[in-house]
Amino acid sequence: MMMNEVTGQDLQAWGPQRQQAVFRQLMRAFSFPGRIETLAGEAALTQTLATLVDSEVTLADPQQLIDTLTRQRLQTRMTGAERAQFIVADGGQPPAFEPSLGTLESPEQGATILLQVAKLGEGSAWQLTGPGIAASQSLAIAGLDTAWIERRRCWNEGFPLGVDLILIDRSRVLALPRTTSATRITAQGEQ
Repeated sequence: MMMNEVTGQDLQAWGPQRQQAVFRQLMRAFSFPGRIETLAGEAALTQTLATLVDSEVTLADPQQLIDTLTRQRLQTRMTGAERAQFIVADGGQPPAFEPSLGTLESPEQGATILLQVAKLGEGSAWQLTGPGIAASQSLAIAGLDTAWIERRRCWNEGFPLGVDLILIDRSRVLALPRTTSATRITAQGEQ
């Protein structure tokens, strides 16, 4: 299939019922960090973008991961990653930008990074702690360069400033709000 070829699943992502359902799933994911939410169909990135991004926000796609048709449908303002409210990035590559962290007057202006990974629920093991998690939560992520978690830690150390992450595979999403701590679990224990 060509990158710009439209499928029925792609078109459904733009319907209000689908967007409302995806929004509820994203809110559950943010309320319970590390909880994997399975979206209907396989266009999780498109569905997430269609739900969160419109002409009122800014978007950066430094690695050109969004196809032309989706970009046109979003009707959003494209900008550099350092100014964008939403950023799409490849989780398999280390971060190559510095996102907006917001300001003390407007910490909500910190970026939300939509990070594509190979597979949620498999791969490297992580331990999550923070609000919305009873004690701790284990999580596995395949296709995530560990530099993302270290950079995220640096970006969020000035809380309430920071960034929120939405990790996305083919059909699933999970959220890591800036209040959630992530530690890699190795064979010798936590790192």
